[in-house]
Amino acid sequence: MSADVTEMDLGEGRTVTLQRRPPVRATTPDALRAFDAADRYLLKTVPQDRAATLVANDRFGALAAGLLMTAQGPRRDGYALQWWSDSHRARLAMDDNLVANGLDATAVTVVTGDKDPAGPIERVVLRLPKSLVWLEDQLLRLRPHLAAGAQVVAGGMIKHTPRRAYELLEACIGPTKTSLGWKKARLATATFDDALVCRPRVAPSRVDVPSLGRSLVVRPNGFSWGRLDLGTRLLLANLQAVEGLAASTRPVAAVDLGCGNGVLAFAVAQICPNAAVLGIDESYQAIASARDNAAAVPRPGDHGPVTFEAADALASVVEPASIDLVVCNPPFHEQHAVAERVASDMFADARRALRPGGQLLVVANRHLGHAERLKQLFGRSAVVVATSKFVVLSARR
Repeated sequence: MSADVTEMDLGEGRTVTLQRRPPVRATTPDALRAFDAADRYLLKTVPQDRAATLVANDRFGALAAGLLMTAQGPRRDGYALQWWSDSHRARLAMDDNLVANGLDATAVTVVTGDKDPAGPIERVVLRLPKSLVWLEDQLLRLRPHLAAGAQVVAGGMIKHTPRRAYELLEACIGPTKTSLGWKKARLATATFDDALVCRPRVAPSRVDVPSLGRSLVVRPNGFSWGRLDLGTRLLLANLQAVEGLAASTRPVAAVDLGCGNGVLAFAVAQICPNAAVLGIDESYQAIASARDNAAAVPRPGDHGPVTFEAADALASVVEPASIDLVVCNPPFHEQHAVAERVASDMFADARRALRPGGQLLVVANRHLGHAERLKQLFGRSAVVVATSKFVVLSARR
């Protein structure tokens, strides 16, 4: 077994092999595995029955694979799951891991994070997400689709789970009991109370963007919920660093890589009417937010289009050496870990997509080592502007 593939012991003779997406070579047995103790605790606790089950927030398909595997091997009894996630990357990882274990991918119905699952659901197996806003939104969206007496079994690592997460389970679903800790993980089981009076579903937040002269919506799992983050503000103020963008009379192909609600894509389109701008993000909620914003103020017909697509990588949606400009505010964290590796992959993706002479413009926390990575990829990079917290970097292919 290669170093970036790990085997998860489910007990009772069940094992599955799992790999993260993108694959990463772990430096220790526990580093960056495709599963953790919370996944194992959920799988050893949930009964092996035919209850109508929804799996939520499964990071790399560990829960789906575990539920589809029995002690005798892959289930062949027509068992079916709904699988609900806001991550396109997790969806692809789940597909890969099911195939790698000889499991039937057609037994899983994928529900993207911008959609609601179908009921009646008798059991929910849920990984507690990092965002409590997103957790609350998911729980409130689940309520209309739960069967009488349904249970929501939620799990997470103790150090990453605030008390508020358990309070939300009780406030949004019903009476909740927490388990003892097991290998630094804990579960909570909430029993659906259809008479419970809950608040309305979480509404999108609205963020003012003075440079655009408008506000933009952000759905509950979108980046920069409720505010325009400081890094994006800095990059917006320095888009003039893109030489000739405003004055260009020829078509410009631009990408907002990790677009969130589309704010940078709209800014590029505003500066350069000839730009055809594509925003991509691996979050379905982010893409839905961006499309909401594009629909609110349609672009004039004589201007280049602004479109958005959920994708794991730029290479999957554009041809190599076909893009003039990539703007990027890469993620700082991947779950609870610092995400320098994710940013590095995004920079390499951008380089493949850029034409010779094409430009990458990046904003990032100043203490991260992005400048060195850009020098490795592009030969050199330049600091456009720096503050005490952030830096805007430019690199040309």
